[in-house]
Amino acid sequence: MQNEKFTPTVAYLGPEASFTHVAATKLFGTSGLIPQPTIPDCIEAVAKGHVAYAIVPMENALEGSVPMTIDYLFHESDLYINAEISIPIEQHLLVNPQQMSKLDELESINSHPHALAQCHKYLKYHYRRVPLIQTTSTAAAAKYISEHPEAKIAAIGNRLAAERYGLHIAEENIHDFHFNHTRFIILSLRKGVLEQEGHSEKRKTTLIVKLPEDDQSGVLYQVLSVFAWRKLNLSKIESRPMKTGLGNYFFIIDVLESDEHPMMLGAKEELAALNCSVRSLGSYFTY
Repeated sequence: MQNEKFTPTVAYLGPEASFTHVAATKLFGTSGLIPQPTIPDCIEAVAKGHVAYAIVPMENALEGSVPMTIDYLFHESDLYINAEISIPIEQHLLVNPQQMSKLDELESINSHPHALAQCHKYLKYHYRRVPLIQTTSTAAAAKYISEHPEAKIAAIGNRLAAERYGLHIAEENIHDFHFNHTRFIILSLRKGVLEQEGHSEKRKTTLIVKLPEDDQSGVLYQVLSVFAWRKLNLSKIESRPMKTGLGNYFFIIDVLESDEHPMMLGAKEELAALNCSVRSLGSYFTY
């Protein structure tokens, strides 16, 4: 899967000009990109072999992990991460040009739930009484209001969405914090590494770990010790419900080391000896 010369097909959370689309073009260019309406649709497209890759959001610096992505990887599919890319997130208030003089008459502001949350303070101070409508992506919101030019509605989205759908940026950079980034992962049916220019020097490995079912005391401490004494650096550990009852969780762990490193092999053996279930989602570079 290294240095691929063909143009792969890539499912992404669309429509065009979503942040996922921006991330996809940075890694794959503009050819072979196939928009999907939801994250599950992206994942199912690659799981069923309809596309070579899917790119989906995994984590935002402000809003945290994207639960739907993590849960689908655990419960619904058997896919691998081949790469990840992080891009800055800048949110703007978008309107149809003829609505620029009617901003004080807005009847709704539409966007993805994360985008609305990222602009919470701005919306609270400027549009406290305007209903907020959730959409599947920021680009979907921009596309919708472009198709309803007479409606007194606005969208929150990026600059590319404004250009793509002929909208006016009524207010720039309305996000509450200006260090915001989103991490996107590239999924495929095969375990491998997507190698292109500009990647990190070291690979990252994502593990899914289930603790023993007999509820041993201190087992999470033991799991963390497996990595600590081997000096394997964790960049993330997060619990998610197993959906089998209260108090039942699995853990998703990012380790800054290759899956094939001797210390990683030893760590997985020790986790198995602790009666933990371990699944590797693969090792990959960060862009």
